[in-house]
Amino acid sequence: MTFVDRKKYIQEGDLVLVYVSRTLIKPVYVKSGEHFNTRFGSFPHDSMIGLEFGSQITTPKDRGFVYLLQPTPELWTMSLPHRTQIVYTPDSSYILQRLNVNVGSKVIEAGTGSGSFTHAFARSVNEEGKLYTFEFHETRYLKAKEEFTKHGLNNLIITHRDVCENGFEIDNIDLDADTVFLDLPAPWSAIPKLTNVISKNRTVGICCFSPCFEQVVKTVETLQDEGWLDIELTEVQGRLFESHKAMKREVDDAVKRLQFVKEKQREGLELIKAGKHPRKEAEKDYGFNPFGKGKRIIEGEDGYEWMNVSRLEHEVKTHTSYLLFAKKLPHHAIKVNNNSNNTSETI
Repeated sequence: MTFVDRKKYIQEGDLVLVYVSRTLIKPVYVKSGEHFNTRFGSFPHDSMIGLEFGSQITTPKDRGFVYLLQPTPELWTMSLPHRTQIVYTPDSSYILQRLNVNVGSKVIEAGTGSGSFTHAFARSVNEEGKLYTFEFHETRYLKAKEEFTKHGLNNLIITHRDVCENGFEIDNIDLDADTVFLDLPAPWSAIPKLTNVISKNRTVGICCFSPCFEQVVKTVETLQDEGWLDIELTEVQGRLFESHKAMKREVDDAVKRLQFVKEKQREGLELIKAGKHPRKEAEKDYGFNPFGKGKRIIEGEDGYEWMNVSRLEHEVKTHTSYLLFAKKLPHHAIKVNNNSNNTSETI
């Protein structure tokens, strides 16, 4: 399973995520004789076969380079073709942690969409677990099914169905799910239909992904009516810290630079007054100059004094959706709780 198992070398037919830049990652299925074209040049697929994942390759004329990365759900989220709005990593990672999804979990996902979150669920439950994902739109269903087969996600079953109308039951399969994720326009219509497909012996967690607060209100009312507990609303807004090394700059360096510029201006004016045109000087080594022309150095290079700095992204990621969490206790826990309440009332 490509997205779960790790492999070392790239083979023909493998999915490779080509890292062009931080904001541009392209999915490529490696085929002998084909090329991957970018503004930096063309990269033959034949040059990728046999390399280790993570390798850097250059164009035949050394005009540019890219990195060949092994697929992960996080990288796939950044590179997949969008068919719908997707669940991004800041939300998906938080949901997986809150719902305690791990190896062996049985998960229901309604609203497959572009399949972004589906990959993260499939990796988390691994071969020991099972993922049941539902998509009502036929074209998206067929495309997602094709992708999941190519990506080797063998621990999931995708079903073409409107769960709000027809529920979650699958013939001859006991879903017995302990986790539910609903990314639907009307999750309150689907929640009552979960009764026969969730576990009766384990605590079940649910998360509803809704962009509008009006949806949240209706969903909360339905969860309460259906006996779900610990209902909590969360919103995640991600912001990256960019870290790098910065050279320590002294005031003396700035003063020297200003003196140098003024001197060159004075010399140029004298030549103009004398009726001569300033000639462009041959390339001259001015040494390192942190404020302008001069020797270029690599960040962190020995021989200079550096300090570690960080800064926040200029833009805060805007609202994607509200995350509504709740849980349902197993039947035996509900009976114990009811008996305890009855005893308290008798006393």
